[in-house]
Amino acid sequence: MTRQKRGVTKRKTHKKFLAYASGFRGRSSTCYRIARNRVEKAWQHAYDHRKQKTREFRSLFIQRISAAVRSMGLNYSRFMNLVSKAGLELNRKVLSQMAILEPETFKNLVNSLTKA
Repeated sequence: MTRQKRGVTKRKTHKKFLAYASGFRGRSSTCYRIARNRVEKAWQHAYDHRKQKTREFRSLFIQRISAAVRSMGLNYSRFMNLVSKAGLELNRKVLSQMAILEPETFKNLVNSLTKA
């Protein structure tokens, strides 16, 4: 079997990882072995934080809805129970935006749910 030389391939891989690490500090952006470790760790954090971001936004939406509903004499869990019993297909993001941007519409929604 003939010998396989990998110089070009290896250089291409190294350059790719060093390009990913271009904004890092110290040897993390210049030394391949350190850069690769840092880049892989950064990818792990990016994956985890994408999941965390959705959790944090959901809790923010819940806080906003809760604050808006409390001013109308209800609490959050009772309001969401009324929403689910009414069969509304509005998620928490839409409800929170409605509470902030269109308070009159939100108030009418709450009143109609409490009357029914």
